[in-house]
Amino acid sequence: MDLFSKEKTHLKLPDAELIYIKNFYDTETADTYFAQLKSKTNWQQDDITIFGKTYKQPRLTALYAENNKPYAYSNIKMFPHPFTPELLSIKSDIEKEIDHEFTTVLLNLYRDGNDSNGWHADNEKELGQNPVIASVSFGATRPFHFKHRELKAERYKLELHHGSLLIMTGKMQHFWLHQIAKTKKRIGERINLTFRSIR
Repeated sequence: MDLFSKEKTHLKLPDAELIYIKNFYDTETADTYFAQLKSKTNWQQDDITIFGKTYKQPRLTALYAENNKPYAYSNIKMFPHPFTPELLSIKSDIEKEIDHEFTTVLLNLYRDGNDSNGWHADNEKELGQNPVIASVSFGATRPFHFKHRELKAERYKLELHHGSLLIMTGKMQHFWLHQIAKTKKRIGERINLTFRSIR
């Protein structure tokens, strides 16, 4: 089910609230940020272990923050670089929009349709009880799937467009899972920034 058709949508679901702004950045600004982030980011590709087998993570990642606090997920522990001017500018734009401050951003580079991010929640203990997660997308449109852990009928899809902003709030990270699935379609590169607070 595709819930989002308007340019700015507020949606309340069981145990979650989402805000989606399709054109948070205009195309020219989004193009500029995409080029800057792709070339200036300290990308890395960590190993992940699944059922005893080790693989290269199917995307490139980077962590930036205003402090030195690391971020750990899926048995990967990342240590942040200092915020760049571009990241600080994007961070400021989001904070003005939703009146919430962030300390840290995790960047993902999806190089093609083979790059993905499996079902997960941003519920690590260092993010706090009900974290606010702000997700900005640049580049190719990819579908964002999310489903409730317990209510099987609560399952949705949202197309994350170039220059869009998605805010996830409430209890979402405790009750919902989300993913960026692999696709066999020919698709271009996508950079996603997820801002969060680690105190």
